[in-house]
Amino acid sequence: MKIGVFCSANNNIADIYFEKTKELGRWMGENHHTLVYGGCNSGLMECVAEAVKGANGTVIGVVPTILEKHGRISDFVDVAVHTDNLSDRKDLLLAHSDVIIALPGGIGTLDEIFTVAAAHTIGYHAKKVILYNIEHFYDSLIALLNDLKEKNMVRGSWEDKILCANTFEELIESLQRL
Repeated sequence: MKIGVFCSANNNIADIYFEKTKELGRWMGENHHTLVYGGCNSGLMECVAEAVKGANGTVIGVVPTILEKHGRISDFVDVAVHTDNLSDRKDLLLAHSDVIIALPGGIGTLDEIFTVAAAHTIGYHAKKVILYNIEHFYDSLIALLNDLKEKNMVRGSWEDKILCANTFEELIESLQRL
């Protein structure tokens, strides 16, 4: 399976996010899944790529040219897919992935989550985004989605497009069901 991962490129975040990201990356590599991610050499991006490579997995980095200009491409990337901008990057991450996992992240990660979910809503694809809710990271986002649903701002159920896993075991179970 090709697993897309959206996540933070920030190094100054809680250690638990790195620990859980390493666990996921090791599992991906050991189970012969391919990582598809943003190709950056910092934060959880670098962490997941290093863990996948350390477990003999394959890493596809979808890399905007601006990262290349600034020398921010990870050395763990096996296959680099070059893009002109972030919109192309999102499209190619989705195209190269069977499923998406959203680890903790900021504005970019939220943008990626909602781009995938909105495209699913319209019918461009049927791929799922799984929020890996490490230490309740996504609780406020889940509350917002529930509020939007209650106000009839979401067609159908957001849970048809966005899944939530509160533990590593739940995450693996969700992946195995897809």
